[in-house]
Amino acid sequence: MDRFVFLTVDGLSRGAVYSAFALALVLIWRAARVVNFAQGAMAVAAAYVAYTVSAATGSYWLGFVVAIVAGLLLGALVDRVVMRHVDHASPLNPVIVALGLVLLIQAVLGMVYGSEFRPAEAPFSRSALTVGGLAVLSPYDLFVFATIGVVVSGLAWMFARTPVGLRMRAAAFAPEVSRLLGVNVGGMLTLGWALASGVGALAAMLVLPTELGLHPHAMDLVFVSAFTAAVVGGLDSPPGAVVGGLVVGLVLSYVSGYAGSDLTPLAVLVLLLAVLLVRPGGLFAPVTARRV
Repeated sequence: MDRFVFLTVDGLSRGAVYSAFALALVLIWRAARVVNFAQGAMAVAAAYVAYTVSAATGSYWLGFVVAIVAGLLLGALVDRVVMRHVDHASPLNPVIVALGLVLLIQAVLGMVYGSEFRPAEAPFSRSALTVGGLAVLSPYDLFVFATIGVVVSGLAWMFARTPVGLRMRAAAFAPEVSRLLGVNVGGMLTLGWALASGVGALAAMLVLPTELGLHPHAMDLVFVSAFTAAVVGGLDSPPGAVVGGLVVGLVLSYVSGYAGSDLTPLAVLVLLLAVLLVRPGGLFAPVTARRV
């Protein structure tokens, strides 16, 4: 029972980070109908900026804030300089460009910082607190849950309650009509890329202390898990991304705890394949009636 509780809490903690990263993928998909396969590499680049700032100043929190700002700027830059000029006539074009970005970013990071793992320190203790004799959440887990909760709530409030959020939704679902109504569709698209990249950078800062450390390829497996979470929940559903992230986190935790960590990549692929076969649009995708 103790083992099950520990694995459940650990899975929810990791799943919260996957939720944030999956939410970043959903934001770009809803804005540009593009799956940004460079999201992981962009997040690592922002984390390296944080590492540089923290090493120079000795302040973790300054590096944490700078990472998010760097993510926002990098997302806007990628949209304006690269993705805005990609021909979207074929859905493969932006995918190929995004994969090229992955190779470019990882190569540059490797040349500048090297290929060795660098330590990624957590701002709070990762030792689990004991409640009734059971090891449950650590202070760092509580920090992760609180941070992801604030981000998800803030994005939900922005999209539902603010004029900017409504313009972003309109630009994503009806760009031509939005232009006729005076909405700056290009600006809303850039804002969507910036927000997604900022959330991805935040997710990287939260997950790296629980991994081996900072490395140009540190977010590769995290991206696979987050992409699976986005597909499980539905690429058009922000709430689905959150639920999908928690589901993936729990699945990986249980598989790692009961069957061995070597099987976790296989578990992710099996879950992804199962969802694609049973419900390709995701668990939270709207049900459409068939026409005959």
